Amino acid sequence: MTAYIKNFAKSESGAVTVDWVVLTAAIVGLGLAVMAVVSNGVADLSGDIQTQLEVDQINTSFD
Repeated sequence: MTAYIKNFAKSESGAVTVDWVVLTAAIVGLGLAVMAVVSNGVADLSGDIQTQLEVDQINTSFD
């Protein structure tokens, strides 16, 4: 049993999985942080675009 525990402690095959989990969590966290910072600006800009599209008139004649 002691040899099994020592072998398990030396094994590094699961370390790659842990690294990927940590890196993925960091990327997701960074994406959420960027979204939180940018979302208000995007909402304001989309409102400005909507207002401009509602105000513009399309001229359908060649007068």
